[in-house]
Amino acid sequence: MSLINEYRATEEAIKELQERLKNMSQDDKLKKELEFEGKLRALMGEYQKSLRDIIAMLDPEAKSGKTTRAPKAATSKRARKVKQYKNPNTGEVIETKGGNHKTLKEWKAKWGGDVVESWVTLLD
Repeated sequence: MSLINEYRATEEAIKELQERLKNMSQDDKLKKELEFEGKLRALMGEYQKSLRDIIAMLDPEAKSGKTTRAPKAATSKRARKVKQYKNPNTGEVIETKGGNHKTLKEWKAKWGGDVVESWVTLLD
């Protein structure tokens, strides 16, 4: 768009907004709302109260400064299943939910991870 076209479009938009503002300023509902706001702000100043104080008085359950959202569904981590490892060489049994077990790590170092994982039985 050329600069002159952009200028004319902006000028037209300003004229439309000025006309809209003029129409709104003649609306009785707007006049009443502005009057109410002015009186409310004067009253808040007289009693040294902020908008947050007023909201807290009128709606104690409202969260201050944040929009209220629907609570998220309770999402929990999936519980790990208990694994039982039985060493066929020693007959020793280990039950664990994770791989951070001292003896299990020793077994994996000695016999290899794939071999040790073949000894597993899932418990519920």
